[in-house]
Amino acid sequence: MSNAAETLLTPPTGSEPDHAPASPAKTRASAFDAAGLRATVEQLENEIRELYQSDNAPWIVGYSGGKDSTATLQLIWNAIAQLSASRRCKPIYVITTDTLVENPIVSAWVNKSLQVMREASREQGMPIDARMLTPKLRDRFWVNLIGRGYPAPRPKFRWCTERLKIKPSNEFISNVVDKNGEAVLCLGARRTESVARARVFDNTRRFRMRDRFSPSETLPGCMIYTPVETWTNDDIWIFLNIRSNPWGLNNKELMGLYAGASPDGECPLVVDDSTPSCGDSRFGCWVCTLVEKDKSMTAMIQNDSDKEWMRPLLDLRNELDARNQGEKAPKASDHDLRDFRRMTGAIQIMSNGDPVPGPYKQGAREQWLFKLLKAEAEVRKRGPAEVQDLDLIPLEELQEIRRIWVMDKHELEDSLPSIYKQATGKPYPGGALDDNLSLGAEEMAELRDICGDDRLHFELARELISITRKDRNSARRANLNKRIEQAFKRHYFDDKEEAIEQARQKARARDQAKGTREPEVRTEAAR
Repeated sequence: MSNAAETLLTPPTGSEPDHAPASPAKTRASAFDAAGLRATVEQLENEIRELYQSDNAPWIVGYSGGKDSTATLQLIWNAIAQLSASRRCKPIYVITTDTLVENPIVSAWVNKSLQVMREASREQGMPIDARMLTPKLRDRFWVNLIGRGYPAPRPKFRWCTERLKIKPSNEFISNVVDKNGEAVLCLGARRTESVARARVFDNTRRFRMRDRFSPSETLPGCMIYTPVETWTNDDIWIFLNIRSNPWGLNNKELMGLYAGASPDGECPLVVDDSTPSCGDSRFGCWVCTLVEKDKSMTAMIQNDSDKEWMRPLLDLRNELDARNQGEKAPKASDHDLRDFRRMTGAIQIMSNGDPVPGPYKQGAREQWLFKLLKAEAEVRKRGPAEVQDLDLIPLEELQEIRRIWVMDKHELEDSLPSIYKQATGKPYPGGALDDNLSLGAEEMAELRDICGDDRLHFELARELISITRKDRNSARRANLNKRIEQAFKRHYFDDKEEAIEQARQKARARDQAKGTREPEVRTEAAR
């Protein structure tokens, strides 16, 4: 699961490497060196109790199911459990953000953890309230990629993080702050995770209040507390292996999860910096194309033949990655899958004279949906019992994609039900659209035959039909003329080449007016 709250301590991407260069082998500095594990943990638990009782601000723990957030929650749970029932006076929310495209193995682990956590909290009389957060329908991954046509995320167009991770957690935290005036957000962030993370700690240290609380830069009224910030990977694992989990899970299972996601399938005894730590494994969305390779899922498949059922997910993820497109990969791109116009229909020119590629074209979006549904069917067929009903894309997202295609993109052929049947062999389970909204594949095929190879002419005619059908039974036809005018502006060119040449001429004229020779540099995006 994604610990979205931890993005509050994540610095912007820059040119500086995220991790420090390798150094000669030496003993790792441990947070337990000075006082030992027992005394260090006792000191932290005393600190937690003191801070918890110092005000009425609710606490929120960002929990991903990983080692750092587990250790943080374990410290807090054990500390508060030692208070009398009357002193457990304010709630501790444990929040996890499910992006709905999480690694299925990790997702199952976190769901199991939250369920056990709720039962243990109730039985032990703890003020802990575990919540699973999800993005709103309009913000979900497949709704935007397959529905609207956003290209697979990339460093210069990282549209997924804000929608899938940050917004759900920030909305929850803001609501808690609004109701209570303030809140404390507890995170498992550590200085030793990266050079960039350590720099963030240094920058926020001077603003700290009550020694250990740092004000959030993005959430007014929210203070951030990071109890394990000085711990190393090995400190985390030592603590988790020595101290039992207070809500009843076995931390050895968590260690096994990390071991399975490590290339060599082991969590070695770490004695110096030359030894890889088990904690170096990273989990995230199985569709993530912000990294060059999904190392954890690849390792899971390689290390355990029983996890071969995950290969269709890995294969689809690799297809989504533009770096794997074409014969010239990894320098290839997905431009051939994308429209030459932006979402608005405008054409923008990059510094090299090429158009900024826009959203995925209709055919590409339909192919992505087909491949996703095939992958889902394959996973259900080959996977264990617990994934027999796994939804890689739930029905409500399919319905929203269908609505976007027909209503917003004017694709009146309403192809989603037929794609679903072709991919799964089953009839589409969703309800029918309004008869006024779609015409059907046969009618659109006839229109395409009439227009011949003129794609822009076909799209214009289809959009005009869509606009007029929507308003056919409406008493008020506000902005009808404006929508018709916008449709012509998007499609009035003879062909793609003419449209791009016109855009280049406009760019040159604009640059000449500014007193420059080169076209304005644009960044690649789909919006």
